[in-house]
Amino acid sequence: MNFDLTNEQLELQQRVKQFITEKIIPYEKDSRITSHGPTDELRIELNALAKEAGLFAPHVSKELGGMGLNHVDMAIAFEAAGYSPLGPIALHCAAPDEGNMNLLSKVGTTAQKERWLKPFAAGDIRSNFCMTEPGGAGADPSGMYTKATYDGDDFIVNGVKWLITGARGSSFTIIFCDVQAEGDKPGGPTMLISDMDQPGITISRDLESLDNSFTGGHSEITFNNLRIPAENVLGEVGEGFRYVQVRLAPARLTHCMRWLGAARRAHDIACDYARRRHAFGKPIGEHEGIGFMLADNEMELQQSQLMIWWTAAALDKGEKGRHESSMTKTLVSEAVFRIADRCVQVLGGSGVTKDTVVEWVFREARSFRIYDGPSEVHRWAIAKRILRNG
Repeated sequence: MNFDLTNEQLELQQRVKQFITEKIIPYEKDSRITSHGPTDELRIELNALAKEAGLFAPHVSKELGGMGLNHVDMAIAFEAAGYSPLGPIALHCAAPDEGNMNLLSKVGTTAQKERWLKPFAAGDIRSNFCMTEPGGAGADPSGMYTKATYDGDDFIVNGVKWLITGARGSSFTIIFCDVQAEGDKPGGPTMLISDMDQPGITISRDLESLDNSFTGGHSEITFNNLRIPAENVLGEVGEGFRYVQVRLAPARLTHCMRWLGAARRAHDIACDYARRRHAFGKPIGEHEGIGFMLADNEMELQQSQLMIWWTAAALDKGEKGRHESSMTKTLVSEAVFRIADRCVQVLGGSGVTKDTVVEWVFREARSFRIYDGPSEVHRWAIAKRILRNG
């Protein structure tokens, strides 16, 4: 296995790094970064910068105006973008939009792509993905309470979803619900698409959460007799579990790519501080207590990068990558949190202030261990596979 980057990959990495450093990091103190994430005004401004630099939508096909990168090249670009929490927003490759674009491109009909994916990929609109429920579907999608019933050729949806990232200000939603079979009409877990301005959709409340890097923050959505026409079924009725994996397996990996970049940023700040800050007669990095933390960071950064590239290569070879992405998501999310935690400790008092981005990375990294499946659920799934395969 050869993990050396090609000249083209090195150029891509450098282009994104330079763009993030020169154009995006200066926005990190912008007043338009709220407790519910960057505003749409700021997002659009950052998108324009990425378009001007030729770095917009690295995961989107060239036909739709993106860069058309494969998974390995995405890993390089996404990590470089993640060096700032605003980087993925700027490049239009942040969650949940990046995962929804992938899902629509693979499962959507021609009409659905024209109506939603085309303006979506261009950055003209945003989306959300409604799966998680209070007390219901989440890490276990089979515990779904949101139901859809037939009404002629339409579906009527009722239920509550929460922790829906980007709901506020998004133009459309992909709803994961349980269609109730009727006569010869099929039922089961299904994905339905709806514009957000439809009667029957209410953003019940905006959640005050630990993280704030996602445009629109996280919200609770109530569906009350929401009518969705049959042509808005994404894929087929009853095939929702299959499409969930189409979306989540690569999305777990792209999360890892982005947050590895954030961890690297925190580590760079901590290393610089450890060289400059003196205590007990020498730079604090020369004391074992600090130096060992930096060494552990370096090892975990390298380990995480290799896991990401390995899984990305598997996806590029056409392998499903579901179990590989579970292992990578668990390992990287926990490593990123440990790295961020050590960086806070190295910085001491300044580590818990907003004087550097380390405090922001720490908050985001803690949330990363939960979304797209908590570590415990991934370990359970990995253990089941081990036992099944002998």
